[in-house]
Amino acid sequence: MAKAKRILKWQRDPAGMRQRILEAAKQEFAAHGLAGARVDRIAANADANKRMLYYHVGNKEDLYLEVLEGAYEKIRAEERTLDLEHLDPPEAIACLIDFTWNYFLRNPEFLALLNTENLARAKHLKRSTKVKSMHSPFVEMIRTVVTRGVESGDFHVAVDPVQLYISIAGLCFFYLSNSATLSVIFGRDLLKKDARDERLSHMVALVLAALTGKSTASFGKVKMPALLSAGHQVV
Repeated sequence: MAKAKRILKWQRDPAGMRQRILEAAKQEFAAHGLAGARVDRIAANADANKRMLYYHVGNKEDLYLEVLEGAYEKIRAEERTLDLEHLDPPEAIACLIDFTWNYFLRNPEFLALLNTENLARAKHLKRSTKVKSMHSPFVEMIRTVVTRGVESGDFHVAVDPVQLYISIAGLCFFYLSNSATLSVIFGRDLLKKDARDERLSHMVALVLAALTGKSTASFGKVKMPALLSAGHQVV
């Protein structure tokens, strides 16, 4: 009887079952990588069974790719809410840095998935038919901000938007992905709130100095965009 009820529940809410499988899989792949992930654990944590899992998403590698695509979809969707086109160019760049930094802090599983896929030399991402198309509008959004900044005189150079984003993401990613070792090496807790705040201010000053040609000291008191109401801050 219990088994029959469970199957009926799955049949009544296939979208919910699929979402639970993807969420459980995201946590499993983030914690154990692709090689160490176990389908049994994913199914159990999703309150499913292997048959349901294979029915909804296919084999383990198919599931991993779908999780990876979903991770990119999530960050790109949240970036689209930043409304950068209506901010002054320097504030727009500060907003993008603030968002990227806090997104990485709030979603450590995203960083773990990136590490896993880079170790695989993007073997699975190359199979994706979705990821490249997600990034084109995002690159154009940054390009528009940079172009406006040059036209307004705020920025002295029209940098490649892809290079700019890689630099921003790299400044955030390296610090967080290596925080354990760096904390030991330099004898400070790099994940304490004051250390995180200091890092964010440093990154904003560094990037804006590169774009404007001004000293980093000019941005020591830069006003950060009000992202708290959008749920972007980490306490």
